[in-house]
Amino acid sequence: MKSNRFLAITLMAASALSLMAQKPMKAPSGGKQISNELIGIFFEDISSSADGGLNADLIQNGSFEFSPSDKDGWGPGSNWRVVRPGHSLGNLTVKQQDPIHPNNPNYMRLMIERTRKFYDYSGWVGYGIQNDGWEPGMSVKAGGKYDFSIFARNVSGDAKEVRVVLVQPQGWGQDPKLLGEVNLNVASKDWKKYEATIESSEDCSNAVLQILVLTLGEMDVDMVSLMPQDTYKGHGIRKDLAETLEALNPKFMRFPGGCVVHGGGDGFWNTYRWKETVGPKETRRQQRNTWGYHQSMTIGYFEYFQLCEDMNMEPVPILPCGVSCQGTNGGWNMYPTQAQDVKPMSEMDEWTQDALDLIEWANGDVNTKWGKVRAEAGHPAPFNLKYLGIGNEEKISPEFEERFKYMYNKIMAKYPDIIIVGTDGPGSHAKAKAEDPDGDYENGWRLAEELNMPILDEHYYEPRDYFMKSRQYDSYPRNRKTKVYLGEYASKDKKLIDALAEALYLIHVERNGDVVSMTSYAPLFARKNATNWNPDMIYYDNEKVFPTCSYYVQQMFGQSSGNYYYGNCVKIENADKSEGEGMLQEQSVVLNTKTRQLFVKVCNATANEKNVTIDLSRFGVKGEATKTVLKGQPEDENNFDVQPIAPQTEKVKAQKKSTMKLEPYSFVMLTYQL
Repeated sequence: MKSNRFLAITLMAASALSLMAQKPMKAPSGGKQISNELIGIFFEDISSSADGGLNADLIQNGSFEFSPSDKDGWGPGSNWRVVRPGHSLGNLTVKQQDPIHPNNPNYMRLMIERTRKFYDYSGWVGYGIQNDGWEPGMSVKAGGKYDFSIFARNVSGDAKEVRVVLVQPQGWGQDPKLLGEVNLNVASKDWKKYEATIESSEDCSNAVLQILVLTLGEMDVDMVSLMPQDTYKGHGIRKDLAETLEALNPKFMRFPGGCVVHGGGDGFWNTYRWKETVGPKETRRQQRNTWGYHQSMTIGYFEYFQLCEDMNMEPVPILPCGVSCQGTNGGWNMYPTQAQDVKPMSEMDEWTQDALDLIEWANGDVNTKWGKVRAEAGHPAPFNLKYLGIGNEEKISPEFEERFKYMYNKIMAKYPDIIIVGTDGPGSHAKAKAEDPDGDYENGWRLAEELNMPILDEHYYEPRDYFMKSRQYDSYPRNRKTKVYLGEYASKDKKLIDALAEALYLIHVERNGDVVSMTSYAPLFARKNATNWNPDMIYYDNEKVFPTCSYYVQQMFGQSSGNYYYGNCVKIENADKSEGEGMLQEQSVVLNTKTRQLFVKVCNATANEKNVTIDLSRFGVKGEATKTVLKGQPEDENNFDVQPIAPQTEKVKAQKKSTMKLEPYSFVMLTYQL
């Protein structure tokens, strides 16, 4: 039986189809026009979010490119082991001569010396290699079909008979339990891709894949993959993770980072270069992940753009601008006077051209150089790129300003319709204004206003009290041409009270939706036992997804997006004030004129019940409304063992005027169809 979450997704999709047929409505008086793209997502490959996460491939290190530069002790053979059932004999060596592609230099050579032909053994035989997948193994389902692929060439001897088996290990001295198998014949002396489908006979949470060669001689192998056929829209994205994102109803996705964009603290050699991630998988340059593991680039720019299209999100790619991450020279603020690493201005044309070529790749005709590359990858239609970010959290130094301006002006000269998203450094919040008046916050806004930049990206992670007390956007100037993108933020814990603090803050963001145009919680994903950062919005293991309390707050706001805000329809009696600018109860009313939906949101982060009066007379509500409630004890937390917090829904009578009891530690949303 499908879970309630995925059933909700199905109902949402059906509802969306019916809404599309309705005519947009005129907004009643008293409203303020706000951004209809307030809730999006930010994807950075942190905590194994790509490989081992969104990437549905069950093989780990399938191209043998792991390296000690990724992580101490790693190498081409990491996550592989030699298997030789029946006392078969052979040897395994790493080779780099004549690889499939220079960007993918490592491969394995198997030398098979003895197999069943020379040894009387009635059980399993063959010399080969085994991949264990992602801890605790590969998760496969009964009747599930898995597409196996491998690049191989027959170096010496007769054509190679190869047995590929999906098995469950049974312990020392026992043959593994067979779950599925295919047989290949590798005859070509040149690199050739071999493909087959394996069907699993039963469910298994710790399966492994073995590649057993049964013929004497030498054979080279590379680019091993085992991809479930059941992926999100058939595009190689893990389905349950994608559906969890889809339920957020995000309007955009920022990617690939974050510090990943410019190599974090590793240097320019590890900068993310988009051109190396859009071709055939075997031609993509893999590299160290700045968070201490490996990026196979199985998910690259093509897959990011495809995912955005599949979920109807605006892509917001972020490119480096020839300036290093602030963490490069000794860590964040450890040496505040240390100069940034920068590329000479004589080399900035290369970085600028990368940006211009990306726009052509995303939007260009198939007859353009980069539009043709996109078409050859299977997407002849343009992706219709609207936003492009330049830089991520760099120190707003004179060196940064010079390089940013150079790129900005060149891009605007050729593509004036592209909306450039600037960066305001880390910790870009009102607190920085008082504590660091000559720092990134002030310098970032000064540069944005000088260039009439359309959007500036602010980042901050704070304790829950900050989000309860601060209402910083209430005081932002209304005459600025530059809007705010709150690209990374989160309360520094994942309890219900933290999620409610974020809900209070997002209601304040909606109230200021004429100043703030976009927001995205960060980080998005974290794999169990491979977490670089806490908290995160969504945790997962090989088989399950574990949404946090903050996830459900983001979901409720994502599902209630609109383009008009009304601030005088709801009154909370006896409201408690925080010690700062904020209230511990907040409310908003948002209208979506396109879908003709009205949303009332009320949050109570106190231990006291509140009386609420609601007046929706101007909207003419009638029939039924849907009431969604997120509530619990303040210290409740969703984790891998228990998930006590999730929204509960019910139908209620839609009334023009009504009263409501607002429970302690609760967030309520009322949805009306007009």
